[in-house]
Amino acid sequence: MTNKVSRRSFMAGAVTAAAALRVAGANDRIRLGIVGSGQRGQYLMKSANEVGNIEWVAAADIWDLRRDQAEQVTGTKIAKHGDYRRLLERKDIDGVIVGTFDHMHAQVTVDACRAGKDVFVEKPMTSLPLQGQEVVRAVRETKRIVQVGVQQRSTPHFIEAKKRFFDSGLMGRVNMVRTIWNANGGYLTPVPAGIERKPEGLDWEACLGWLPKIPWDAKRYFNRFAYWDFSTGGQTGGLFVHMVDVVYWFLGINRPGAAVATGGIYRYDDGRDTPDNINLALEYPEKLNVTFEATLTDMIPAGAADIVFMGSGGRLSIFRYGYKFLPSQENAQVGEISSGSTEDFHMANWLECMRSRKEPNANVVDGHYGAMACHIGNIAYKEKRRVTWQKEWDA
Repeated sequence: MTNKVSRRSFMAGAVTAAAALRVAGANDRIRLGIVGSGQRGQYLMKSANEVGNIEWVAAADIWDLRRDQAEQVTGTKIAKHGDYRRLLERKDIDGVIVGTFDHMHAQVTVDACRAGKDVFVEKPMTSLPLQGQEVVRAVRETKRIVQVGVQQRSTPHFIEAKKRFFDSGLMGRVNMVRTIWNANGGYLTPVPAGIERKPEGLDWEACLGWLPKIPWDAKRYFNRFAYWDFSTGGQTGGLFVHMVDVVYWFLGINRPGAAVATGGIYRYDDGRDTPDNINLALEYPEKLNVTFEATLTDMIPAGAADIVFMGSGGRLSIFRYGYKFLPSQENAQVGEISSGSTEDFHMANWLECMRSRKEPNANVVDGHYGAMACHIGNIAYKEKRRVTWQKEWDA
């Protein structure tokens, strides 16, 4: 038996909430700035535009081309800064979207909080384990609203699945979760033709930030996921962070006891230093194993990404396509349950929380532990050993 869940009432509630946000803010525009207005930053800007009742004030990026592109997204004249600190000094900005390379996420977030700004920061929140405590401390001391960009937390079918299968107890005991994200073409991004030399208006030293100074590297700039310093392990910090966050949210856990990893550069020996094939296994005190696999060898998109919860009450497969629940024999009477995908309301949730001052769906403590799952797996991969959780990593 197949039970196709009716989504009409659930989606009506979500859409109504988004509409209410637009109406409620009609006389209360939120003034925004963007730090890091590349492809992802511009996508987030467009998401904020769709929510509405905002005013764009300024953009900061290390490349003048990206600043000009950000202005085009706003549809109005804005201030443009090469140094993000100048943007944070402005008194006419309420909130900042952080869309920089991974290594600057934590620093810009802390600086923004200290400057009195609320923040939407892309995932992973940190690129090093001990950065998490700095961000958490800054948020607690300044009482800023910070949303981490793991958008599943604000996606209706994920919220629905948590209530239906986990909060209800239908899933039973879960001892194994498998996460898979293969064939992600974004991790093979080529350098655009004719841009091998650094553009005149790009401040490479500012781009590096706190990293060691190295000569201009076009491949590093345009395909950051291939390099440890600009990303957080490549496919781990870029992909696994989304999936393990769902595991933590659904199961109410956040600290692995240990991690092991294997993989390497098996196919694309093109100067990258992050693995193009990776397997992680994380072991939790709650008698749970969580695995992650990612390959750039098999580039067939069909069925390439999934989170599979294996419980005593059934098996749930869920990701952005929707979800499918297969009941165990003891729950056979409920039948197979499936649902289609829906859009997320993550940006709307952040803007709403900026007004209400309530905690956003993906807070910085969640952001810290989600990133830490990637960090402990990355350490295991790099050092080729079993890594155990250290107390200094607690938030």
